[in-house]
Amino acid sequence: MFDLRYHVASLAAVFLALVVGILVGAAISDPSLGDRARAEQLRGQVERLERQLEAEQLRSEEEDASQDYLSASYDAVMAGRLEGLRVAVLYVGGVDAALGVEQAVDAAGGDVARMRAIDVPIDLDALIERAQSTEEGAGFEDAEDIEALGRALGEEFVAGGDAPLWETLTGELVQERIGDLDEPADAVVVARTERTQSAATGRFVIGLFEGVSGPVPAVGVESSREITSAVAVYRRSGLSIVDNVDNRLGKISLAVLLAGGEPGHYGLRDSRDAAVPPIEPVEPQPEPGE
Repeated sequence: MFDLRYHVASLAAVFLALVVGILVGAAISDPSLGDRARAEQLRGQVERLERQLEAEQLRSEEEDASQDYLSASYDAVMAGRLEGLRVAVLYVGGVDAALGVEQAVDAAGGDVARMRAIDVPIDLDALIERAQSTEEGAGFEDAEDIEALGRALGEEFVAGGDAPLWETLTGELVQERIGDLDEPADAVVVARTERTQSAATGRFVIGLFEGVSGPVPAVGVESSREITSAVAVYRRSGLSIVDNVDNRLGKISLAVLLAGGEPGHYGLRDSRDAAVPPIEPVEPQPEPGE
């Protein structure tokens, strides 16, 4: 796994090596450079470029070493971090296995207790009509109520137990599902994998994210390669954020946050708080019989 800084350092090293070669070649082939002052000036330029090249090469080697360390320590950092925790996963759009959310939860010893993938854009009229058939949805009458409906669904998704809105609206909303809503979730992951495409859907999704952002850790995730970022939506909804969940560093951040780590925005984007949240050691599990 290599990040953009590694590529920049490598390209800079190649560029500097080419410049050094060109200058040295010019010094040898151009008779006009026999003048001592100009020769000294050129020698100084070459020495500075060589030092820069050495520094860039060292940075590249350090980046390689960092990646090697991350690969070697990943299992140890993740092991048991989510042991015994039930994690709920909510996709707005289709399931994106490349994000590796389920992989991260499994590596940390957690259990994906349920998953729902919401079909977007929503059919506003059909959704409101179906919601009105339940006691909980009787007050949702038009487009002005769609954000509140999303919030109520988000709260049900976390709380589990009786979930009349989900039971009623699954046919209109859900394109893929795993697990039931019988028990409460200990933590929640949300991922917007498709753009909302309409104002009504956007308001609904804001409400949905606000609904899951409550009594348990809730994290909005996306790929480090994501072009249309959902970070602003996640932040507005009160979620913690991991913007590089597709790589090992992002998966560590996700596990730490789901385990109750310091909320914030972590990853690679300029608006982040830090690359990773503070990582507390995992308390060892007692041996049987202790």
